[in-house]
Amino acid sequence: MSEGARRWRLALGRYANQQLGGLAGEDNAMDQSLDFLYGREYEGRGLERDRGAGSLDPTQLHALNWLGKAKGLFPQSVFETLQGHALDRYGLTDLLKDPKTLDSLEPNQDLLKVLLSFHDRADPAIKAKLRDVADRIIRDITERLRHDVMRAFSGRRNRFRRSNIPSAANFDWRNTLRENLKTYDPETRRIIAQTLRFNSREKRRLPWTVVLCVDQSGSMTDSVIHSAVMAAILCGLPGVTVKMVLFDTSIIDVSDRLTDPLDTLLSVQLGGGTNIGRAVSYCEDFITDPDRTVFALISDFAEGASPRALYAALARMAEARVCMIGLVALDEQAAPYFDPMVAGKAADIGMQVGAMTPDKFAAWLAEIMT
Repeated sequence: MSEGARRWRLALGRYANQQLGGLAGEDNAMDQSLDFLYGREYEGRGLERDRGAGSLDPTQLHALNWLGKAKGLFPQSVFETLQGHALDRYGLTDLLKDPKTLDSLEPNQDLLKVLLSFHDRADPAIKAKLRDVADRIIRDITERLRHDVMRAFSGRRNRFRRSNIPSAANFDWRNTLRENLKTYDPETRRIIAQTLRFNSREKRRLPWTVVLCVDQSGSMTDSVIHSAVMAAILCGLPGVTVKMVLFDTSIIDVSDRLTDPLDTLLSVQLGGGTNIGRAVSYCEDFITDPDRTVFALISDFAEGASPRALYAALARMAEARVCMIGLVALDEQAAPYFDPMVAGKAADIGMQVGAMTPDKFAAWLAEIMT
């Protein structure tokens, strides 16, 4: 069997045996492992699953045993995808009921989303372990984002002032080339740099108040996670005051628990409708110095109520000269999805609306707070 046929056979399952042939050895084990999980598609569509020879249906293999087998059969990236589908798409929450199994799960953001939705339904004995796994994932996300945020808030490079502190981020390649032209080697056609130049940075003018208004409806889970981490990092900056509310049709003010992103996230109740206008109106009470306030609305702009209250609140902020940012949702492929009519009206009122990853958002926020 060619490599192409083998891949198609694994993708299509044993229902393609007649056309493509069977599999043996490790390929057969992979095929059975995939069938244990994705065979549920047939049951979900009202069809009886084919219980052919060698099938690993749920009566023959428990979810916990399947997890261990799959982890040994597939590359880590593939295994993480299977793990995510098992928990999120097919609801195999047996994987979250055994502390030893929790230790074997790959800690990633997809797992964190499942843990957040499962936490309230978990047995008391397992909640501490769930929190431990979630905390490990949060720490990993925080460390990845902290570098981007701190770099963004370190100040603008000033090309007209030099620094004696060597830093790759502040490397002045123009002046370095200019001052080392005398060391040009015609034979190798290279400049041998004997003197390196670096720019200084202008410190940012603080203090500022940052108000994060975060949509916690079901489509916004990734944005909620990143917002909680971002809030914790911003709280650590001198002179920056952070306020944060989570909303759907109700409002949860989490401004008093931002130093622990997991505490913030455990306040989230994913799902429900959306009343953006009510949340934005609530956030107006945080604004005491409009010229030194950034209001960031993180939402898909799918307003479930009349948008008039939203537009009125944004107009009041714009008139007070509050800096308003609208950050739209991104799907799993990092493509923006949002209500263009509501977002467009918000932009007309004076909000800067964009779609970007968390590191770019940090840079954008730092650019404003100068």
